Amino acid sequence: MYEQKMSPAPVTGMISNLQHCSVHDGPGIRTTVFLKSCNMWCQWCHNPETISFEREMLFYPEKCIGCGMCDEGCFAGAKVPCGDRMTVDDVFQDIQLDQPYYGKDGGVTVSGGEPLCQPEFARALLIKCRENGIHTAIETNLNVPHEVARSVLSQCDFIMCDLKMMDEEKHREYTGKSNKLVKENILRLPEFNVPFIVRTPVIPGVNDSPEEILSIGTFVSELKGLQYYELLPYHPLGLSKGTGESSFHPKRFEKPSKEQMLALGQMLKKLPCEIRIAGQSV
Repeated sequence: MYEQKMSPAPVTGMISNLQHCSVHDGPGIRTTVFLKSCNMWCQWCHNPETISFEREMLFYPEKCIGCGMCDEGCFAGAKVPCGDRMTVDDVFQDIQLDQPYYGKDGGVTVSGGEPLCQPEFARALLIKCRENGIHTAIETNLNVPHEVARSVLSQCDFIMCDLKMMDEEKHREYTGKSNKLVKENILRLPEFNVPFIVRTPVIPGVNDSPEEILSIGTFVSELKGLQYYELLPYHPLGLSKGTGESSFHPKRFEKPSKEQMLALGQMLKKLPCEIRIAGQSV
């Protein structure tokens, strides 16, 4: 008698969205895979539907027509599900639809939520892409132990990370978590020998002072492998998204003015690295 070997169970992840032909999530034309679950609760979050790991229903009250047929299915699009459990092969089938458009610069970006909250799936998907000659990138807050970060970042060709503020207590106040691991992981990014960028979302009244922005820029400006340091003006996109069943909902902040963003960018030009504002070099 021969012992029958069981095939290993496929790796699965919880996906909130697959965005095709994106031009905002890394170099070139890309497929962006948004994973659910996040380990921070940034008060300005623009993807609040990705914070919970669980599948949930999102409600858009402005679309509700009061038909009373919610249980049969919302025909007006006021109630929509968010979150699908998919295998790596499931996601890769969708990725292949975009592959002819990648050219020499494009590829796949894993985002979230926080993709390092699903490290096994993120790593497996990135490996699958690399095996098929596809450029890989990640958007991450780096708020995980370094061993977890290393397991995933080692499969990336390009890394995009955030440093929201330098003060640990203030970071905890506005995101719910310390930034100690974030800063430690940023300092170790040169170990991967791949290009990376560091970004700061500029939130008026939170981290928009010249002193705060300069301290972040100074912290990262001389790291080997840094392509540029980027400032991203706050926008209230998260407020227009449906409210989920989780208890977290982002707050509204003022938008920084163009003049303020330009002044911050000009101030940073003294640093030994390229400075960008929302994708544009200063």
